[in-house]
Amino acid sequence: MASDTTTNTSTRGSLMAQLLEKHKTAFVGLKKGESVKAKITKLTSGEILVTMGAKTDAYVLEKDKRILHNILSKFKVGDEVEVNVLNPESETGQPIVSLRRYLGQIAWKKLEELQKSKEQIEVKVAEAAKAGYVVDTDFGISGFLPNSHTSQQLAVGDAVKATVLEFNREDNKIIFSQKPTMTEEQLLEVMKKFKVGQTVSGKISNVVPFGIFIALQDGVEGFVHISEVSWDKVDNLSDLFNAGDKVETVITKFDRETRKISLSIKRLTLDPFDKLVEDFPVDKKVSATVLKVEEAGVLLSFDGVGEDAKDVEGYIKKEKIPPTVTYVVDQKVEVVVSEHDKRRHRVYLTPVLKEKPIGYR
Repeated sequence: MASDTTTNTSTRGSLMAQLLEKHKTAFVGLKKGESVKAKITKLTSGEILVTMGAKTDAYVLEKDKRILHNILSKFKVGDEVEVNVLNPESETGQPIVSLRRYLGQIAWKKLEELQKSKEQIEVKVAEAAKAGYVVDTDFGISGFLPNSHTSQQLAVGDAVKATVLEFNREDNKIIFSQKPTMTEEQLLEVMKKFKVGQTVSGKISNVVPFGIFIALQDGVEGFVHISEVSWDKVDNLSDLFNAGDKVETVITKFDRETRKISLSIKRLTLDPFDKLVEDFPVDKKVSATVLKVEEAGVLLSFDGVGEDAKDVEGYIKKEKIPPTVTYVVDQKVEVVVSEHDKRRHRVYLTPVLKEKPIGYR
């Protein structure tokens, strides 16, 4: 009888040892960083478990609430997934795994499909940047919405519809657009109908701080940047234009890369600078007053000129100023016109020197 008891105890011990060894082998077989096929066995906000090879239960670690919400909304118990091993065997004996990489694969595939279909999705503004907005998608990926591709001024928390304009997975770069984007074929058709330099009329579809969107025809929209509105400086476009206003513009550029049409209002009229600088031909000696001393040079206003010419800006570049010469605000100086900068509406000058310093260029 004692022999039977000893035998049963020995058998049970042997079976337990085999089970433990089997369990241990399954854990040891996992390697940190590897991807493993798994099936979801439990899915709650408090705990997510997956089984791998029907032998090992693993705990899915995710502390980011946004990604956790994405997991709970995207998957269900029984779904087959791919997990990334964070820890082959934790203190509790369970492997710790992550679904982030798998979610990323799904998200990038979805982005590719959305770019091809041009389907609009909802994105939420997470952060305002100098050139646009950082926006979040509901499938866990963030991207950038440039100012040039927005239809209105946005604030953090705003949800808007946008399309995927471009993306690069290697650089983790995603660009969204609120504006309808033409296909290359559509742009080519528009380019057959319209030409650069052609005057076109349209209705303002939206006024934003940096410019005006203008509907030229169904599905075709152009953009006037604030710098192309007037030859004079414009501070607030909303004071001058409203949505629905009809305006006349001239086409300045077709951008085949972004498939956008650039327009101008100011170029419908002659640049007044061309007329103003007639009073300042090259090599003419003029009197001027120092307005501002900058690191790059000296800004001046002209003395004894007409009211219109007061808008012309004079400038002495730093390299034209001898080392021994200094300027102060309100100082009266004699200068010579050296060149005209039409783009900046500026007249470049050189100082009149009684004698040429050594090394002066």
